[in-house]
Amino acid sequence: MPLDIFIPYWGDPEYMKETVKSVLSQDSDDWLLTVVDDAYPTMEIHDFMMAIKDDRVRYVRKDHNAGITENYRTCVSMATEDVLVILGCDDVLLPNYVFTILQAHAQYPEAALIQPGVQVIDEDGRDVTTLVDTVKQRVIKPGGDGRRLISGEAIASNLMHGDWLYWPSLAFRTDNIRKVQFRDGFPIIQDLALIMDMVYNGDQLLIEPTVCFKYRRHSNSASSTKLVDGSRFAGEREYFAVAAGQARELGWNKAARAAQLRLTSRAHAASLLPKAVLGKNAAAVKALVRHTFGK
Repeated sequence: MPLDIFIPYWGDPEYMKETVKSVLSQDSDDWLLTVVDDAYPTMEIHDFMMAIKDDRVRYVRKDHNAGITENYRTCVSMATEDVLVILGCDDVLLPNYVFTILQAHAQYPEAALIQPGVQVIDEDGRDVTTLVDTVKQRVIKPGGDGRRLISGEAIASNLMHGDWLYWPSLAFRTDNIRKVQFRDGFPIIQDLALIMDMVYNGDQLLIEPTVCFKYRRHSNSASSTKLVDGSRFAGEREYFAVAAGQARELGWNKAARAAQLRLTSRAHAASLLPKAVLGKNAAAVKALVRHTFGK
């Protein structure tokens, strides 16, 4: 059973080439790769993909730019295998990724999501340890050793306190992810929104401790560029209100309270306040104060 790997492409061609090469370098041959080019302005990746002579590799270029949410939907609709991955076009698979994911799925086929171990790298591919990732892995992520399944209100509350998952590293059971939809209106937090919809549907998450993925954290991402002016947090605040309502409908009062509190989201906004104040950005200060201290 091959692992269905999708790359919704829009971005730096050199990062993208590195991503594709990391798929080709897997120590397991049990994979399929589909690149969905969202009409990126240059044809560099088209030419790069056309030069790859491997029956497992497929390249599709859209006629016009549809945006990341629609490209995610396209990837899910094209899946033919039991398990799929929506890989970021600037991230890197370690050689053991495919083997690790398929082995975990074989042992825990009931898991709708698999979160493997992740190594964080910077723009230049160097291993880094950031405050954000330290909090994710040492404070928010559920403790324990070995592979472990988590589900229900426990994981819902946990993720509402703080999203410690790494979206592009996640593997999904195709039938489960197709039961939910990527929500419109949340371009920055759409990954968490979809995951939470799966959790609210009763799906289980498997934590796989084996490190097999390199997640690139850099300042040019869509989410990062919206942090300084505070615009990202308006969408977060709106989404957490939606998630709290879903939790209340299920009677998951602990999860609803966690969504209302959104502690790490507030802390994140508060950490950016000094930079906004020093930059004399009054609009950003107002937005960050509202998110940090408002309802």
